[in-house]
Amino acid sequence: MFKRNWKRLGLVAGLSLSLFAAGCGSDDESTGNGSDEGTASEGEAKEIELAYVEWDSEIASTHVVGKVLEDQGFDVKLTPLDNAVMWEAVANGEADGMVAAWLPATHADQYEEYGDQVEELGTNLEGAKIGLVVPKYMDVNSIEDLDAQANKTITGIEPGAGVVGAAEQALTDYDNLKGWEVQTSSSGAMATELGSAIENEEDIIVTGWTPHWKFAKYELKYLEDPKGTFGEAETIDTMVRKGLKDDMPNAYKILDQFNWTTEDMEAVMLEISNGTSPEDAAAAWVEENQEKVDEWVKGVE
Repeated sequence: MFKRNWKRLGLVAGLSLSLFAAGCGSDDESTGNGSDEGTASEGEAKEIELAYVEWDSEIASTHVVGKVLEDQGFDVKLTPLDNAVMWEAVANGEADGMVAAWLPATHADQYEEYGDQVEELGTNLEGAKIGLVVPKYMDVNSIEDLDAQANKTITGIEPGAGVVGAAEQALTDYDNLKGWEVQTSSSGAMATELGSAIENEEDIIVTGWTPHWKFAKYELKYLEDPKGTFGEAETIDTMVRKGLKDDMPNAYKILDQFNWTTEDMEAVMLEISNGTSPEDAAAAWVEENQEKVDEWVKGVE
C-alpha cells in the first residue's frame, strides 16, 4: 500500500507533529506496492506523491484518494507536512498534489503566496466550516456569551493553522475575550483534551472544524460568531503541481474527479479515531463505496 516519504530536511523540519504521526521515525515505510496492478497507462509515470496536513480530515481524504490511485496501478507516497510547507511542496513540484486546501479563509495566506504556482482542480468537499466548539451541556451559545469558562483558555491545534489564527483574532474582535489565551498543541492533543473534559463534564472551548469525527462521537455545538471572525462555510479543494496532466494524465483525471461528502469523510475519520489504521480505514471505505469510486476513475485508460 502507501509509502510515507520524508524527502528532505527542509520538509521534515516543517512536519506538524500530532498523535497520528506514530511511526514517523522509519524512512519510506511501506505496507505493499500496487505499481504492477491497475490501469496506469503505458509510459505514464507510476510514482505519485501527495502532501497533506495532519488534520484528521486530511488524513482521511488523502489516504482514501491514495488507495484509489494505488488500485489504478500507481506507487503512492503520502507525506504529512505543515500547512505552508504542503503548499510550497506542490508549488515547487516536490509533491505532485494535495486534496487538503481549505478555502477561502483557512488557507488564505498560503493561497495568496502559492496559488498562482499550482493548478486548481476545484472542490472535492463542500460545507466545511471552522469556529469555536463546546460540548452541548455548556450554558453558552455565542462567543459573546463567554466570560471565564475553561479558565479563559481556548484549546487550539497546530500553530499557524487557519482556525488557530481566527481564534487569536477573536481575542481582539470580541471585547469579552480580553485576557483570554489560545493554547496551541496538535489536532490529536486537542481531541484528547476534549474527550477528557466531556468524560468529566467540564468546561472546554476548542478550535473546531467540520468535517471531523468528534461531531459523530460527541454532542457538540458551534458557538455563534456574530462578528464573523471565523468566516462563512468553506470548501476543501484539490491542488496539483503544474505539468501533472502531461506527466500523469490518469492520476490527474482521478484527482480532478475526486469528490465526496462530509458524511463520507467523517465515516473514515471515526474509524481511524477508534483505532483503525488510516490505510485500513481507507481501504474499507473504498471497498464499501465502489459506485462512488467508479465515478472518480471514470475515463481512466
